[in-house]
Amino acid sequence: MPGVPNLSLVEGSFEELALELATYLDGLKGEGSTVAADITPSLADAEKPSQQTDKDAVLKKLVIASAALNGAPERELQAAYNLLIHLISQVEEPERYLPPVCKNLSSPITSSPQNGTGIALGVLSTLFNAIQPDEDTRYHVLLPIIELVKTSGRSGTYDTLAPQLTNLDAWLEEWEMEPEECRKLYLAVSQAAGAANRTEDSYIYLLKALRTLQDQAASPEARDLSLRALKTALQAEKHFDFQDLTALDSIQALRKSDEAWGELLEIFSGQLYEDLQEFKEANTSFLSSNGLNEDTLDRKMRLLTLTSLAAQSSSDTRTLPYSRIAKALNIPSEDVEMWVIDCIRCGLVEGKLSQQKGEFLIHRCTHRAFGEKQWREVASRLETWRTSLVNVLNVIRSQKEDFIREKEAELAGPEVRSGQNYRPDRRQRNAPVEVE
Repeated sequence: MPGVPNLSLVEGSFEELALELATYLDGLKGEGSTVAADITPSLADAEKPSQQTDKDAVLKKLVIASAALNGAPERELQAAYNLLIHLISQVEEPERYLPPVCKNLSSPITSSPQNGTGIALGVLSTLFNAIQPDEDTRYHVLLPIIELVKTSGRSGTYDTLAPQLTNLDAWLEEWEMEPEECRKLYLAVSQAAGAANRTEDSYIYLLKALRTLQDQAASPEARDLSLRALKTALQAEKHFDFQDLTALDSIQALRKSDEAWGELLEIFSGQLYEDLQEFKEANTSFLSSNGLNEDTLDRKMRLLTLTSLAAQSSSDTRTLPYSRIAKALNIPSEDVEMWVIDCIRCGLVEGKLSQQKGEFLIHRCTHRAFGEKQWREVASRLETWRTSLVNVLNVIRSQKEDFIREKEAELAGPEVRSGQNYRPDRRQRNAPVEVE
């Protein structure tokens, strides 16, 4: 494995820099610290040319003592850590010394409670970027970075990290990580996103973690993650697509082992508001005992029901009477427009409300389940579109041919008229003849 590249230009030999850092650590640790004295026997002596520095022995002592750096003054802390990382880069197996350093940086920076997280993230980011992109050592640096982001709980800190996470799948493939390691990282990102109130991101990475268990769909771990993913999807106010869940083997296994959860998922996947009410009557304490907010579920189910009504009506009349909406959603007629507007804002339907006619004119709607019927509808529309394009092309081609013939006739007109076989062009032949 290649060594860690130099992080910066640092003047001095390994021996000089190691002794400098050891002396600095002694100053931080206070009276009685012997870091410098402990590493001196392992350093090369200028008076003994045959002696060589035992870098591993030196680094082992420096890394153990480096926990004291968390108490260094804020203005010196990052430089001191960078010096330590530079020394680590000088050995053949630097990955041996990175875990303790990452662990130290994951601990509180006592000298700077307010800015400590930012400083630690800066050092870890520098270390991550300094490692060769294809080295799996990056994985072990990325984990504490994400842990720090989660601990901070700040949306701004997560938002800074989020753009880099678009490369996460490619990184894991390049590092050739095992499914267990991929799952650990995905779950860490999911928790960090959740701590920053990025619910949709948290759900996306939770699904990624769940997909690593496809070969263990019936395992207890798969069941726990499936339940967590299902709860997140149900509680997320802006999440309306449940097809990503129903396609997972672990969710199919959950339907068999936990029938109530399977029934609830089935309702939100393709059924109506009245079906949810029947479920609640049959399972009176299910929602509260599992920490599900009933108002949130009712609101989401009403919006999904309105979406289903729009999908059913879009293929025939393309209009939806207010009375039908009010009945299906179990709401007063005067609230219909509010619910339709809310559904439009969620991106589930598009259309126009007509107070005069008391109906909703549907322009576009989302299909909650996309199956064979929907594919047939898409195929039919594509065929209609293709036929229309063919007709348009035929008209254009005909007009173009007529235009070319007329131009040719105009250019040849004077020569034809001068000969004996003069014949008027088509427009002249068709012109009316006046007879006195």
